[in-house]
Amino acid sequence: MSAAPSDNSAYRILFAGTPDTAVPSLDALVDAGFTIAAVLTRPDAPVGRKRVLSPSPVAVRAAELGLPILHASRLTGDAGRETLDRIAALDLDAAAVVAYGALVPTAGLDLPRHGWVNLHFSLLPAYRGAAPVQHAVIDQAPQTGACVFQLEEGLDTGPVFSRLVRDLQPGETSGAVLADLAVSGADLLASTMAAILAGAASAEPQSGEPSLAPKLDQADGFVDAARPAAAVAARINGTTPEPGAWALLEERSPATEEAAGAAEVAGAAGGRPAQQRVKLLGAVPEDLPEGAADLSAPPPAPPPAPSPAPSPGHLHRGRKTVHLQCADGTVRLVQVQPAGKKPMSAADWARGLPEGTRFQTGSTAETATEGTR
Repeated sequence: MSAAPSDNSAYRILFAGTPDTAVPSLDALVDAGFTIAAVLTRPDAPVGRKRVLSPSPVAVRAAELGLPILHASRLTGDAGRETLDRIAALDLDAAAVVAYGALVPTAGLDLPRHGWVNLHFSLLPAYRGAAPVQHAVIDQAPQTGACVFQLEEGLDTGPVFSRLVRDLQPGETSGAVLADLAVSGADLLASTMAAILAGAASAEPQSGEPSLAPKLDQADGFVDAARPAAAVAARINGTTPEPGAWALLEERSPATEEAAGAAEVAGAAGGRPAQQRVKLLGAVPEDLPEGAADLSAPPPAPPPAPSPAPSPGHLHRGRKTVHLQCADGTVRLVQVQPAGKKPMSAADWARGLPEGTRFQTGSTAETATEGTR
């Protein structure tokens, strides 16, 4: 790929994107001197706990730059055809896409002279779909990256112009990895776009075994400590910040144990331990340090007897750390967010926990979700 032309302002570009991760690419194209004929983004959407109707991050940045904005939730149907007509009238050289959030129909693919060029955050054909970085972290992939490819009818199937590779480190959250790729990928997109429009770029068909990375939902964030420690940490980090990793905390105080025993004698279903949903905002697979207390273990009864090995879900508290017992080891919890509270360090949170506190384990996210209803 040769150097970009000295004056990119001769090229008219449509930029299509919606979330924070697309903003660096818009800035990179502007900084490279391209004429941004318009910015296509999704309509205002409810944000935050109060569900305040807010413009997308790309719309906010486009307004700051004084760029024309097109809002469209989809490019199909009657409304979609109207948007495509407006795009056709822009006389575009190319369109750049970064996480816009809707498919471009066949009728729209040929509107720009050089088509639509997409920045995707994976090493295609691996992890095609809406959540490539999250799935890569959850799968404990050694590497991820970004590709600039030609959009076509299939889902992320087009030929690839350029790519970059990034190693994944233990303890990195998908949010941190995606923020990093958003910046490095933006530079890749701008330089690749310049080469494409100068006639100095060629695309290679994707090769290798494809895999899919569909959007994650709340149930995908359930953390089951009965799984291996590496998988537990990967689940926590892969779903942070979205859709959010979570577990159910059980407080087994003497009062709840007594109530549970009485209910069992009476044949009743009551007396279950109090449960609290806790978001887990980061974790690292790590052996338990010496001297850590097991919050879930009862005090030793005299005469002292060997304590059984802690079961998954038990919490071990050190002076400045808290570890979660998993199937084959422990993970150090970095940060947590109890229900209705702000994020805090896991160590600070654990100091206020009573003895007998543990995380619920279960074989499926559906089982745990039922406990929160």
